Amino acid sequence: MDQPTRHRRGLLIVLSSPSGAGKSTIARMLLDADDDVTMSISATTRPRRPGEDDDVDYHFVDDDGFDAMINDNEFVEWAPVFGYRYGTPKAPVKQALRQGRDILFDIDWQGTQQLQAAMGEDLVSIFILPPSMDELERRLRSRGTDSDEVISDRMSRAAAEISHWPEYEYVLVNRDMDQCLDQVRAIVAAERLKRTRQIGLVTFVRDLIGPAH
Repeated sequence: MDQPTRHRRGLLIVLSSPSGAGKSTIARMLLDADDDVTMSISATTRPRRPGEDDDVDYHFVDDDGFDAMINDNEFVEWAPVFGYRYGTPKAPVKQALRQGRDILFDIDWQGTQQLQAAMGEDLVSIFILPPSMDELERRLRSRGTDSDEVISDRMSRAAAEISHWPEYEYVLVNRDMDQCLDQVRAIVAAERLKRTRQIGLVTFVRDLIGPAH
């Protein structure tokens, strides 16, 4: 008799790094490489940029709307970032976990702490380090989008953000983007196979070996 397919709970995959260390690029590469991973859509008070779509890139809300979502306990995490607020709506996260879908979060250490407190057993936290601070500054300048003042501010914040690396389960040094992606994918593959995440495993094993055992 064929055994039924076993299912698992979804994962909450967090990628964090200082600006310029590569987390957003790694996130896009992971989404392209793995159809079972979808990006979390955050609510934000930041103005919409050209080319961005509401409810696709972000849920764009004003300050009053964001305050209302906080008061109604609609966020699983939220934090101020560069003068604006960003938050993860709770309902779609819980639904995805129940359906066995994996959600990717591009959030900082503040959001990760809140997510850990709210949904720790489903969380896989990964911190990405640059190979050096000089290389981090070079990557920021190579974008050609920020002023010297903004880059200086980002470099100052980077040291503070990096200080939170021990709070993460996995820490990677992004010397090569493709190699770093392979490491992230290996982590995700292993986490999916954890015994505690496989729903129905106890029943499967009991049926496999029979009641006498």
